[in-house]
Amino acid sequence: VNFLTWAQRSFDAETLAKTLFSTSLNFDLAVYECFAPLTSGGSIDVVTNVLELQQGEHDITLINTVPSALKALLESGGLSDGVHTVNVAGEALKRSLVENLFEQTQVKRLCNLYGPSETTTYSSWVSMAREDGFAAHIGKPVANTQFYLLDEHGQPVPLGVAGEIYIGGAGVARGYLNRDDLTAERFLKDPFSTAANARMYRTGDLGRYLPDGNIEYLGRNDDQVKIRGFRIELGEIEAKLAQHQDINE
Repeated sequence: VNFLTWAQRSFDAETLAKTLFSTSLNFDLAVYECFAPLTSGGSIDVVTNVLELQQGEHDITLINTVPSALKALLESGGLSDGVHTVNVAGEALKRSLVENLFEQTQVKRLCNLYGPSETTTYSSWVSMAREDGFAAHIGKPVANTQFYLLDEHGQPVPLGVAGEIYIGGAGVARGYLNRDDLTAERFLKDPFSTAANARMYRTGDLGRYLPDGNIEYLGRNDDQVKIRGFRIELGEIEAKLAQHQDINE
């Protein structure tokens, strides 16, 4: 309920009026694709694969997909002029893809959304308007959601320092079905909340706060390496290199 309330406030009824529904119900993106438009008075156009847009038979205003599928759509010319909003999630978003989208289509807004299934689909987001271009971060938390960037001792890291992302708030699930051991490992008591029985989810992802309050995603914590005892964050290096104008992926 909290997730859908946020979606209705962040995407108006006109935007959700004709939404593409191409995701399997087994994938958490389907929660947005199906229920966000239907609870806002909109409609959904059900297809078996987002690449069916290549056929040019679908009148839609919003698509919700992963960056790799969006790249394939652009390469095939599958986005019609009626698509004004594109949401992407599930994979790292590259600057080159955003630039190509705005150059080749009439899309007005691209939203990059981040969040594991364990915290109800999306936990943070950033909206990129055509006139503003690419934003090299995953934005700020959605409504009633808290992000904690913690060190190996469970303490908050300073501004600009990499830490593991923990997520608290209304979207945190109860745990894994019949996996009490994994639930105990990933769903922890939230020491930063005053709410009774509040819990937070340990994502295994790394991030850091930027000066404007947005969060930069740095990759998985199992991508860490050490050189002569110093911990090296490969995701941090990759993120910095990707910002260089001469780097193309």
